[in-house]
Order: sequence, then structure tokens, then C-alpha cells
Amino acid sequence: MREYTEIETITQLLGLVTEPGHIDHHVFQNIDFTDLADLASQSTFTDCLFLGCVLPESFSQKLDKSNLIFPKLDAPFDIYRSYLYSSHSLYSGFDIRDESTIENTYDRRVYRHYLQSGVFSKNIKETLSRYLHDHSMSNAIKDFLSNYHERQIVGIMGGHDLLRTDPFYRQIVLLSKRLTEMGFIMVSGGGAGAMEATHLGAWLAQRSMQEVDEALSILSEAPSWQDKGWLKTAFIVKLKMRQTHFISLGIPTWLYGHEPATPFATHIAKFFDNSIREDTILNITRGGLIYTPGSAGTIQEIFQAAVPNHYKTYGYSSLMIFLGVDFWRKELPVYPLIEHLVKTGKYNGLRISLTDDINEVVQTVKTFKPEKEQQ
Repeated sequence: MREYTEIETITQLLGLVTEPGHIDHHVFQNIDFTDLADLASQSTFTDCLFLGCVLPESFSQKLDKSNLIFPKLDAPFDIYRSYLYSSHSLYSGFDIRDESTIENTYDRRVYRHYLQSGVFSKNIKETLSRYLHDHSMSNAIKDFLSNYHERQIVGIMGGHDLLRTDPFYRQIVLLSKRLTEMGFIMVSGGGAGAMEATHLGAWLAQRSMQEVDEALSILSEAPSWQDKGWLKTAFIVKLKMRQTHFISLGIPTWLYGHEPATPFATHIAKFFDNSIREDTILNITRGGLIYTPGSAGTIQEIFQAAVPNHYKTYGYSSLMIFLGVDFWRKELPVYPLIEHLVKTGKYNGLRISLTDDINEVVQTVKTFKPEKEQQ
């Protein structure tokens, strides 16, 4: 099936309609046609989609029935957003001198609306708005990842309650830092704890160990995401150690909107529907998933990833690396169960490993080749 050509900016639209012609199989996303309506009217449009666009009547009347117009809906969030969020767009309005200003941010306004309209709203207009927004996020992720090989995308899973002062937090930072420096794009659920450590590591890529320790020292003033100063100290580190080269992708959800999204992720895809969010993380991390100590959510993600790896849904089994031998063998003995299921053939072909050594993790990710390339 032929892909639609996506037009997401006024500049792209201008380049398309400068010379009158026949425009077919295009998607126009969140564009105001007002200033270019006369110019655009000189072309004919067929089989095009207009998502949340402002269309003057003089232009829209000339569109035939093969075109579909998705109108703007009244919602406090950007339904047809054509690009990913950033910490700036989510936290615009936050002043590190006054932490109460977080309530004025886009992120908190959307979360309040989400709660007020019902987490599991029965209002069809509200649920449609959320699904359209989440579709826009999925499409923005697709556009973002199109610049990278699928095995460049590596995820780290783990608990949101991991303290910034915990030695394991530092270990995740160093692991993510090294993988980022090697060209991998790090992905997490975009929240606190192990997720934040993932993006902090990517943010500190090519920084010295002295700078890593300095960042951790600043963050230690608010060890938990529930502590006053958690968001403030993150922005202080960002301002002190600016990043313009390395990137990472955080994928949080408003279902857990009481937990702030980490501002260390340079690109953020925030979803309403947590099931879509979870599946997205597992779908895109073809370079492997690294499981650090966590609880219910992390356990769910382990078995959720095992199924497509067993069936080779994406063509091959991706890496499933467990970091923390005592934790995964004794404290929360998931690994022996997975290992048993693999040995008995209940799970077929899973690429599992268990270690305490981040150097071993780096080497495993670096040398990973799917079965289809080894044949």
C-alpha cells in the first residue's frame, strides 16, 4: 500500500503549492491554510487528509469527496501534533525559583483535564480526542525513528522508585552514557528512577566522570520524585551541562501523570493510553531491552516482550538482558522461570542473559546480530 506524503509545516505546504498542479495522496497535519488558500486553490487535491487544519471556506469548497477533513476538537491538548514533545513544551511556564509554577505547565493542565474528564471517560468526544492525539504521537515516533537503523534503538526498563542516590541509579547512568556514545538511541518509559537514569546517561554522553559525579551530587538534593526539588534540580543540571548533540526518547503516560516525566529526555512521546505506550516501547526497541530492578510494571514488561520474541513477530528475537544477578535470581526470581521456559521450549529462541557487569551488557548489545543475519 502506497504511503501518504506528510505535510506538517507551512514551508512544506508552500513548496508544494507554489506551482499549480494535481496533489494526490497527501496528509496535511495541523496547518493553517489561511495565508496560502488562494495559491492552494489553484491546484486540485484528491485522496488527501486534512488533520486539524484551518481551511478557509473558499478553499474547502473546492475539495471533492475523495478528500477527508478531520476537524479540530475542543481539547486542552494538541490532538493533531505532528512532532514529539520536549521538556520545554511539556514544562513551559515552570520557574525553578518557584516550584508551584509546575501547575501552570502544559503537562499539568492536560493531566488535570484528564482526571476531571475521567481517566476512563465515557464521553465519546473526549475518548476520540485522546485516541487521535495518541495516533499523532505514534506517527511522530515513526518519523523520528526513520533516521535510525532499528537495532540502534535500545530500551532500559526498571523501577520508578529507584532513588537518585542509589548505586544502581549511577550504574544505569554509566551504562546509558556508554551506549549513547556508541551511537545507540536510548528509550525508556520516560518517568523517574531507572527511567530518568537512562536519559541522564544519554544527556551526559561525552562528559567526564567528574561531571557525572557533579550532576549526581546536584540531583541528590532531591533523591525521590516525590521530594521537593526533584524537577528543579533536573533543570539545574540541564542548564549547567547543556546538550546539543546526543538524543534519547522518553515515552511516559498521563495514566501515571502524578509522576513527572523526566526532563532529561530530549524527545518525549506522551500517551493517554498506557497499553499503546507499553506496546510502543517493546515494538521499537529492536536493539534489545535491558531490565534493571523493578516491580510490577517491570515484570509485566518482561513477559510482554517475551511473547513477540517467542513468535518472532518482528522477524527475529531481540535481546532481553537482565542487570542485577541477586535481584533477578533471589529477590524477585523471574530469571530462573524465564530460563526454565526457554530450556523446556515453552519460550522458543529467546536471547536472554543475566549479569552484574555493565561492560558485558555493552558488549552484548554491540555484537548483537539477529538469527536471520547469522545464517
